[in-house]
This record gives sequence, structure tokens and C-alpha cells, in this order.
Amino acid sequence: MTKKLVLIDGNSIAYRAFFALPLLSNDKGIHTNAIYGFTMMLMRILEEEKPTHMLVAFDAGKTTFRHKTFGEYKGGRQKTPPELSEQFSFLRELLNAYNIKTYELENYEADDIIGTLSLQAEKDGFDVKVISGDKDLTQLASDRVTVDITRKGITDVDSYTPAFVQEKYGINVDQIIDMKGLMGDSSDNIPGVPGVGEKTALKLLKEFGSVESLLESIDQVSGKKLKEKLEENKEQALMSKELATILREAPIEVKVDDTEYDGFDAQKVVGIFKELGFNSLLDKVGVAVEEPTEELKTVTYEIVEDIREDHFAWENVLMVEVLDENYHKATIQGIAVVNEKGSFYFRTEDALQSEVFKEFAQSDEQKKTVFDAKRAQVALRWQGIELNGIDFDFHLASYILNPAEASEDLAEIVKKKGYAQVQADEAIYGRGAKQAVPNEDILAEHLIRKATAMEQLKDTFIKELEENEQLELFEQLEMPLSIILANMEATGVRVDIDRLEKMGEDLAQKLEKLEETIYELAGEKFNINSPKQLGVILFEKLGLPPVKKTKTGYSTSADVLEALAEKHEIIQQILNYRQLGKLKSTYIEGLLKVVHKDTSKIHTRFNQALTQTGRLSSIDPNLQNIPIRLEEGRKIRQAFVPSEKDWVIFAADYSQIELRVLAHIAGDEKLIQAFNEDADIHTKTAMDVFHVSADEVTSNMRRQAKAVNFGIVYGISDYGLSQSLGITRKEAKTFIDRYLESFPGVKQYMEDIVQDAKDKGYVSTLLHRRRYLPEITSRNFNLRSFAERTAMNTPIQGSAADIIKKAMINMAGRLKEEGLKTKLLLQVHDELVFEAPKEEMELLKKIVPEEMERAIKLDVPLKVDYSYGPTWFDAK
Repeated sequence: MTKKLVLIDGNSIAYRAFFALPLLSNDKGIHTNAIYGFTMMLMRILEEEKPTHMLVAFDAGKTTFRHKTFGEYKGGRQKTPPELSEQFSFLRELLNAYNIKTYELENYEADDIIGTLSLQAEKDGFDVKVISGDKDLTQLASDRVTVDITRKGITDVDSYTPAFVQEKYGINVDQIIDMKGLMGDSSDNIPGVPGVGEKTALKLLKEFGSVESLLESIDQVSGKKLKEKLEENKEQALMSKELATILREAPIEVKVDDTEYDGFDAQKVVGIFKELGFNSLLDKVGVAVEEPTEELKTVTYEIVEDIREDHFAWENVLMVEVLDENYHKATIQGIAVVNEKGSFYFRTEDALQSEVFKEFAQSDEQKKTVFDAKRAQVALRWQGIELNGIDFDFHLASYILNPAEASEDLAEIVKKKGYAQVQADEAIYGRGAKQAVPNEDILAEHLIRKATAMEQLKDTFIKELEENEQLELFEQLEMPLSIILANMEATGVRVDIDRLEKMGEDLAQKLEKLEETIYELAGEKFNINSPKQLGVILFEKLGLPPVKKTKTGYSTSADVLEALAEKHEIIQQILNYRQLGKLKSTYIEGLLKVVHKDTSKIHTRFNQALTQTGRLSSIDPNLQNIPIRLEEGRKIRQAFVPSEKDWVIFAADYSQIELRVLAHIAGDEKLIQAFNEDADIHTKTAMDVFHVSADEVTSNMRRQAKAVNFGIVYGISDYGLSQSLGITRKEAKTFIDRYLESFPGVKQYMEDIVQDAKDKGYVSTLLHRRRYLPEITSRNFNLRSFAERTAMNTPIQGSAADIIKKAMINMAGRLKEEGLKTKLLLQVHDELVFEAPKEEMELLKKIVPEEMERAIKLDVPLKVDYSYGPTWFDAK
């Protein structure tokens, strides 16, 4: 079998992926778009090419041996955006998990490494595939070396072979460096001959063969001006050719045999995918069952046949095992209790039918330690059993102690404390399609082991919370909040199914009309959802200029269509068709799928122990992401209605809460004054940054000020701001610099919090929620700079999260105190959504802002806006 070596230009592909995909980030705030794009490309290469050898080459630094020849080599390149820089270290970790060799060499480029290895491999009889976004590498093409050059994006490539080069340019592969020598390369700042473009360069090479031959025969060149340019730039042409020539005998230490590829480490890859939030890719990676790392000691327990009162004590550890991630529709696999009287396993059916167990579960006096109180409460409530008396949630405690290490698997948590007597859930149940409940003995022992681990480590966790000044955060915020969230989830939100279906019908009609319009503009019927058929219509029949091609034809991606929007009216109609189609399938049909058949409600699940900032998120469905920019998207909220007749939806949200927290934490006098005077903060910022009066602030000035106000909270860079405002990075940097000059307190805060993080290793919110930043002192610039930005924004985002959580607890207490029927339904971003009887509305208008605004006392007032109506849409 012929051996195949795949060589990837790491920097080039990462750059391509970064600019091809929107800025993505995981729950920890790490930008991931370049890594995600690179990973997708990597998976495709492994599947299609099936390499026996593989290497990813990186540039070692900004300076190479070529700079001795020409000091301005690559001099025009912009600084790498920090959003990209921070991704390289994670990319290297990913490649390490894939067991793919990486290599870089001081003073040389990745091109030289690839050029040298491809030549060695070719001589050794390998087939070689080179993958890059840089056309310089096309000079390596040969009978055994194919060079795939990405065009726009990372999946659309041209495969350069000697035949392809001849067809595309009409020259041989070895003349590519001559072409570069004549026409130059603006991306690498190779000057070439001024005024000579690709067309002229190719014409000259077809006639004279090489730069040297051309320069020896200048007299035979037709055209006076061209002769003069060639005569004046002889040395520059030769130097440019030299700069463009890839070194194929670089002093690399790696050999072809060192690049052998035997497959990836599935466990490591899964770990990195989980860390980066690539959940959609997990199923594409097969994972072996994890073996226990230590011999398990024997545990004694009783499988109870007859549940009695003496199986329970005043202090208990309770395990309610639910495998299905969506515990609203899940089966309880088993129940276990460990206490001073022993270790007991109850069969689910026995426990659910036992009056003794029900009394124990509902008892406030009999205290229970659990793992994930909300999951246990909701699962039992669906079985008609209330779970009270929870005084310790192991999952929440581990999350508060270090949100970066919180896990859904108890074994993973306790092993970090040196306790190895619990096997991972995957080892017991398997995963994915192979997940199954084992026999009763194995299941019982697993639950007892988990309950025992919590019993033995509970005091350790309490001590750590006390030492971190986080016991109050745990006991007075997160624990009571879990009960409130469980109630919200179990209560659910009623959905008007008829209205949702009517919206779906209306969208279907709009889509039909759009179809007719598109067919009319196209002059024929075709499958609008088929990129191949659409490409033929747009680029062949209508004659629009093709922006890029794929292996199967013309690209009709969103960015391509948007670039053509001014060329033909059919384009906007197609974009509208796609938007409404997604709205119908993802949101209308998607919501209908998750309406509970027995309650006609949506029971979303709130993730309380997920984000590192403390923010809540929701899933099944994700109510945080209902699109509200499109009118049709906003109208989806019309389907969310009260569950009782003559009730209304009442919504209240914090106004600019993160900016108010920033003003308080930074102690910036101007910001504090603006909020205390109830000024328009964006207008005030524009006045200070642009040095104008209020009546001179234009809408564009205010828009830019708003972008930087909110951007500062998230540690925005000049690149990020330039993307959001559509301005150059230089303009964006100037804007940020002016902002920090105008608000010196904010600038001082940013400097102080970074130093504080370096001293302590973490940052804290106002309520002592911590985020550990081990990379803050890293020698790696990219890791360190990301940690510094995280240090700046976490106290702000995290404190805002703490405030709204405190407001939820305040409101739950106040509703009970006032004896109201009003129910809290949802928390979405900075908004709380209630359903209430109309007769309670006047009191709500008073107490909701009252409780929300006094959640935490700041140096600036918290401000709450509210509205109400027959639907969630009307309450905005």
C-alpha cells in the first residue's frame, strides 16, 4: 500500500477558519471559531485522505532568514487579532490529542518545513497532500504532491497538480516562483516589478521561460514602458523570486518517519471537545469505556424489600438516579440512602409507592444531602412526590468552589479530592446509543458508592466554602435558588399551540409567496433549497458573477448571496426565504416538539452550574435564543401565554445592569454621576469621547459609544470593535483609547483587577463567586492576554448574574409574604417573566421593581423597567 503524508500549513488554515466563521466562543468565554473550522477540516481530511503520516507546520515567529534579504518582507500584515491568537494554544492541544505531530523552526516559515518534508517523502515513494490557504505552496506540486489551496472559507479548495497549473496559468509548476518574482505578492509584501500583474507576468514567462532569461533578453520585450520597468527593477525581480522560493532543504530535525499517524486518542479528543463546547462533534468520536484507575474496595449495603421508617435518619445522603439528560421526561433508575443506620438501595417502583418514603422525602426535618437538587426535585415531582429538607447540593458546592472543574459526573469531582471509590457513570452505563441500565446489583452498588462518597467528603467541601468566604453564596443564594428553579421548571410556561400552529401556517403561506416571486424572477421553477440548482439559476441563467465555487458547483452560502444583494432583486427574496424557513423549522416546529403532551406547557431546564460567570442558561428549549430582530421572530413570543384565564404576563428587566455594576466596581466618578443623574449613558459617553455637547451627538456617535460601552464589559479588542462597527482596527483602537482617557476609573480598574488576579490566581464577584485564572501568569502571551481580559469582565458579568439571582430569591419570598398567586416563570438574560391574576397587577408594579432594585446595594441605583399584557410579546 502506498504511504500517504498529509502536511497542513497550521497558521494559514487557522487564519482562514477564523475569518471564514463568525466569532464563536464557549461558556468560558474562549473564542473557538478558528479551532472549530480547523477541526472540521481535520475530520474531513482524516476521513477522505486516510493518511499514514501527518504533520501540521507552524510559523515560529515574525522574523525569518528572508528578512535578511528584504527587511520589509511581510511588513504590511496587520497584527493578529487577540481573538485568534488565544486559540493557537488550544489548537496545539487538540492536535496533540489527535496524535498529530506539530513542528516549527526558528528563523524559518511553515512553508519551508512543508517544502522540505514533501521533497523527502516524494523521494521515499510517498503520495503527499499539502493543505494551505497560501498559493505560494503551489510551487510544490508534482506527480506525487498535490497542493490543496482553500479559497473563501476552508472547505472550498482548488487541488493544484502540474496539469491543473498548466490549465489554469499555462505555465509549468517550476515557473510559479518566476510569476511571483514578476508580479510580486501583496500579502507577503514581495514587491515584484511595479506595474506587472498576473496577466503580463504569464505572457512574459510563456515567451521567455524564467525571470533570468527575461532579464537577459529585455531588448526583445515589446512595449517601451514595460522594458523601462523591467530594466529599473532587475534586482528587485530577482530578489522577489528568491523571497517567493520555498526552501526545500531547511535544517529541520523532524523526519518523514517521525510523522507516522496511528489514529487519535478518543478520550483526550472528547475532553477537549467538551472544554471547547464542541458538543455537536462528540458523536463523531468513538470513546472507549473508562476503566477504574484503582481497585474498588468492597461496600456493604442492603437491597430493601420492605421500606421502613428505620431506614432513614435525621441526616441522610439521598441518591435519585436519573440517566436521561432531560429529567422532565426521564425514568428514575433507582434510589439509595446512606446514613448512620446503614446503606440502603430502594427499587424505584417500591419507593414511589411507599408512604414511608413519601413522608421521608417531604419531611423538612429529615435533612438530605443530594447531587443536583433540582434534578432530584423535578424528577420526583413528576411522580407526585415533593422533595424537601435538602441542606446540601454536592453538584452546586463543587461548581461554586471552581466553576471550571464542575462536572455532571460525581466520580470526576471526588477523584480531584483523592477519592477513587466511585466509577464514572460511563463505565457503568455506557454512552450514547449503547447506554443501558445494568443489573440490579451493579446499579445498587454504584448508587451506594456515590452516596458514600458524598457522605465522606461533605465536611471537606463545607470547610473549603468557609475558607473561600463562599458558604453564604452557597447557602443563601445558590441553594434557595435551586428550589426556585425547580418550581419554575415544574410549573412550566403555557404555550398557545393553536397560535403557534397558525404562525407556522402564516409562515408557510409567506414562504409560498416568496417561492412564486423567486420562480417568477428566475423564469422557471426549481428547488430553492438545492445549492446546485440555485447555483445554475443565479450564475448560468441569470449571469450573476460567481463569488466562489465548491467541488459540487457554485457556492450559494449566505455570505455569497449578501455580496450579490445589489446585483439582482432575486437575491434578497432568497435570503428572506431562508430566514423564514429557519424560523419555521427551528422555532415554530422546534417549540411544538417540546410542548409537554399532558400539560400543554414548555418545561425548559435551567443550567445553574454551567457557566463560569454564574449566568443561568436554558435548554430544551433554549428560551434565551428566540430571535427577536425579525418581526416574525418577535411574534413567536405571542404564543407564550398565562396558564389561567384572565391572567396576564408580567415582565421586568434590569436596565444596563452590567454598566451600572462596572460604574460601582470601577468607582469611576463620571459613570457614577451619569447613572445617579439618570442620564442617557451612551449619549454621555459620546459627549466625553468626541468632546461635543449633548445636542451635537449624532445617532452614529451614540451607536459607536453604545458599542464600546458594552464592549468594554466583555474585554473587547480593537479587532472585535472594528467588526461590530464596520470600521478599521486603527479607528477602533483610537476609540477605545479615547474611552479609557475619558473614564480613568475604568482604566484603573482594568489595570488593578489584572494585577489582583496575578496576585491571587482568581477574580471574584461582589458576592464572592470566584473564577480561577491559572493562565494569568503564563509565559504564553496568548493564554495570558485571554486570562487578563477574562479578569476584567468576569467580576462585572458575574456580579450582574448574582444580582438577578438574588432578585429571584427576594421575589419568591415577597410573593409568599404577600400571599399572592403570581408565579415566576422564566429568567431570560436580565429579565424576569411572571404570570399573574389581573387583580394583583397594581401590587406587582410596586413590589417587583422594589425587590429587584434592592437586590444588592451599589453606588449607583439599579433601574428596572416593566410591562405586561396577555402574552409575553405584549409584555415587552
